[in-house]
Order: sequence, then C-alpha cells, then structure tokens
Amino acid sequence: MAELTPNPSFSLTVRLELLNRAGTLAKVTQAIADVGGSLGEVLLIERSLKITKRELHIDASSTEHAERIVQAIKSIPEIKVLHISDRTFDIHRGGKIHIQNRIHISSSSDLAMAYTPGVGRICRAIADNPENVFSLTIKSNAIAIVTDGSAVLGLGNLGPEAALPVMEGKAMLFKEFADIDAFPVCLNTQDVEEIIQTVKNMMPVFGGVNLEDIAAPRCFEIEKRLQEELDFPIFHDDQHGTAIVSIAALINALKIVQKEMSEIKVVINGAGAAGIAIARLLQKADCHGIILCDSKGIISKDRENLTPEKRSLAVADTGTLKEALVDADVFIGVSAPKVVTRDMIRSMAKDPIVFAMANPIPEIQPELIQNDAAVIATGRSDYPNQINNVLAFPGLFRGALDCRAKTLTTEMYLQAARAIASLVPPNVLDKEHIIPSVFDERIVPTVAAAVQQAAREAGVARL
Repeated sequence: MAELTPNPSFSLTVRLELLNRAGTLAKVTQAIADVGGSLGEVLLIERSLKITKRELHIDASSTEHAERIVQAIKSIPEIKVLHISDRTFDIHRGGKIHIQNRIHISSSSDLAMAYTPGVGRICRAIADNPENVFSLTIKSNAIAIVTDGSAVLGLGNLGPEAALPVMEGKAMLFKEFADIDAFPVCLNTQDVEEIIQTVKNMMPVFGGVNLEDIAAPRCFEIEKRLQEELDFPIFHDDQHGTAIVSIAALINALKIVQKEMSEIKVVINGAGAAGIAIARLLQKADCHGIILCDSKGIISKDRENLTPEKRSLAVADTGTLKEALVDADVFIGVSAPKVVTRDMIRSMAKDPIVFAMANPIPEIQPELIQNDAAVIATGRSDYPNQINNVLAFPGLFRGALDCRAKTLTTEMYLQAARAIASLVPPNVLDKEHIIPSVFDERIVPTVAAAVQQAAREAGVARL
C-alpha cells in the first residue's frame, strides 16, 4: 500500500520562534521533509536582531502524520513552538455560512416596506395568487439540503449533528458556484415516513431539495416518494451527482482509448446509492455490458434476498470481483479501500479505464497501476481526474430552478453529463485531463442550459 499524498485535509498552522541565524529555517524545512510533510506558505511575522517569528503552513497525510511532523519540529534545539492549530478545524469554527440581507435597511421607511406594515401587502398578494411566492420571496432560488446523518461521507451513521459540517460545505458550494441560497436541514430522525413528511412540510420555503448522506436502501425510497408526491426537483447527490460526473469522465476516457459506450464491459464495485445510480445512467447512455458487484461478489440473478434496486441490475453471471474484472474495459469503484490488486487490473481488456473512487483511500492506489491502466480517476483532489460532484449539482439546480422544473429526469442527468464532458476540448483531452476543473466558469451555465433544454423537451419545465 503506497503512502497517501499529503493534502490540505490534514493541514497545520505552526508558529515558531527561531534564532535569527543563517540556516535555522533550513533545519525546520529539512525536518519537515524528512518525515514526509509538504511545506506550503511561510510567513514572516516578526524579526529582531536576535529572533524571527514565522508561521508555516504544512500539509500531512493523516492526523498521525501531522503529529510526527510536529514532533520533528519540536526536536530542533534552536526552535520554540509558539502555536499549533489544525487549519481544517480553524475554517469550520463558528460554522462556514451565514445569512446576509439582500437589501440594506437604513431608515424607518425601509423598515416599513421590508417588514410591517408594508409586508402585509406582499402576504396578501401571495395569498390571492400562490404563484407570486416565486417572484416575491426567496423560494425561487432556495434549496433545502436534507440529511438524516446516516451515511456521512464514507464515515457511516454519525447522526445529524455530525453531518452538519458537510451540509454547510454543500451550501457554500451552491452559493459560490451557482449563486443558489441553500440551507442545511439535518433531521433528528431516520424514519422514512417522518423524513418524507418533514420535507413536504418545509416546501413552502424551498424551490427544490438536495438529499445528502442518507444510507441505502432508505435513500431510494425517500427520493422516489418525494418525486411522486411533490412537483419540485428532488435530487439525491450521492446517487445522481456521482453518476453524472462519472459518466462525463467516462465519455471522454473512451475517446482516449477509442472504444464505444455500446460495446464496452463495465464492472462497478459497490451496490449502494452511487453504484446503482451509475449503472442506471450507463444504461441510459447505451451501455449494457454492466456487471454490478457488492461485498459478496457479482450480483447474480441466482442470489437470494436482493433489494429491488439490486434485482433490477442482476446478471446471469456469478463469481467474485476478481472474476468479473477479467476482460473488462472499465472498472468503477464506489466501495472500499484496497479491494483491487494490480493483477486484477492486468487481467482487464487492453487499455483499461480505472475509476477508483473510494475516499479517502481508493480501491487501488493510482501509483501502483500507472503502467497498467490507460486512464485513472479517483475521488481525491490530489490526483488527476477527480470525480467531484461539484461539477454537476450547482449547474443542475441552476437550470432546474431557472425553468421551474417540476421534477428531474434521467435524460436531464445524461445531458448534464454530456455538457460537462463537452468542456474538455480535443486539444486538452489526455489521460490526465478527462474532466474540466471545478473552477471552470463555463461549467454552471453550460450544465444549466443543457438541463433546461432537456426539461423543456420532457415537458416538465414551467417556464
């Protein structure tokens, strides 16, 4: 198992007092390097004839690795450690989002219009014509990010409070990339009926719902029921966001290896929310050579006690993941660390495509198969080709809100995937550039336009 690359998820701020003597800082940088730390910014805080004070930003690969870095610095005799903090914890302190007024209130007349008595006229206008709520309130640009905390990232059932930092982060991304006002809603229940009823009761405020970090198979039932019982966009990002970006990446990866979607054999390991959604969207994209695996191996029609979702994707084949990968063109992992070996990748068809997306440790480390796979993608930001849902959900909701879509369809997801793929031009496309950067400003408007077009063609757009 290769060591994980130091990354900002485990980033330290270390403030030091050093003797103002040539070579002292070099000892610090060498100590950091000796234990595998990655030194970032170095700031000079104070300087005198005798001492300097500096602040260092250092990336580690784990909490334990960060501690080794700190101990290495403390072992240098001429160094005094003044302060140590975890930069990731620092940016979360006090929460990451807040409400900001869109209009400024500086006089009694402003107050009279924004609140009482003037607001009463607005209330009456909405009561007389409920459609006015879209033009006279936040509803037309508001999303509820709903979770029960049962599947927080890859960490498991941590509960609603522990899920809140993720939902805050998601709200930040909605605002930053698509200027959508999104609100974290962490529910203190994991009962399907209670979750459904709570969401329905909140909908006077929101124009759509992003379901997040809800465990399978409960997530399938909640999404299905809400789609049936509400006429607003309901989107489970762990399913469809992952699927959209995965298919976008695969569209471009297939161009590199010169294979057709309709002719390839795809093995998906992980039959939870993401794996099921990827398989279904692949089918929509005209890929039918799909083998879905879980911890017991190939999901075969001979298996008993399959969930309805697994049963719909079961195949005649039986066997293990290792057996499924023989002669496969594509491996997509949304499962667990270290479940794939180099020999398994070598057993695949010529020019295999490997999407090892388990986080933080992928199904197989990319370093191990650089010479074996034609294209590699992961879920991590420190490797090329990160499969990142932020490529999908801001633009998807921007388009859905702007055309007042009644629902989201599989065709809308597929068109979103094709739109993302289209942003990598032929002169840029290569094995390390199969999807655009999340900071590419073209993404949201391009995806939004594709989603609106698909919504209008399906007859689900109100505008």
